[in-house]
Amino acid sequence: MIILITGASHAGKTYLSQRMLEKYKYPYLSIDHLKMGLIRSGNTTLTPMDDDALTEYLWPIVREMVKTAIENEQNLIVEGCYIPADWRKDFEPEYLEHIEFICLAMTEEYIDAHFDDIFLHESAVETRMTQGDYTKEELKQSNRDFAESFRAAGDRVVLIDEDFEKTMDGLFECFDHFIPQV
Repeated sequence: MIILITGASHAGKTYLSQRMLEKYKYPYLSIDHLKMGLIRSGNTTLTPMDDDALTEYLWPIVREMVKTAIENEQNLIVEGCYIPADWRKDFEPEYLEHIEFICLAMTEEYIDAHFDDIFLHESAVETRMTQGDYTKEELKQSNRDFAESFRAAGDRVVLIDEDFEKTMDGLFECFDHFIPQV
């Protein structure tokens, strides 16, 4: 099984992936790690700030990695913001039946209530180059954009509205029904 996790910056993609790795023992690929490897190695002139261009550049690579994992009957969690909203068009039905998809987004109310906490926890799993230059409005807009684009593409969006941990636990309750426990 392949689990694709996307969402806005700071929505908990890496946190969820790390918890899934620990619980289900599925390896995970951080698209951010792939991005930085390609940038630092000089294999692209793109920079970490080139979000749209990075999606166009990285998605074909990630897509083919996902197909390879499915063909080899391997489990893999892939997380990052560089998954396009129309990702499903790139997979035949026999691939799609092996993919579970999660888009995480925070509501405006959650951002209003927890803005400072969101940035206090930004390095909960991995050390981040601080993105403290995000304003509350930019964070809200990013979350709106993700939620709207993936909903328009027909995907379910998991909204973080009141309690972050409770939302994450709810996702595990869903996954526990079809992921064998190790």
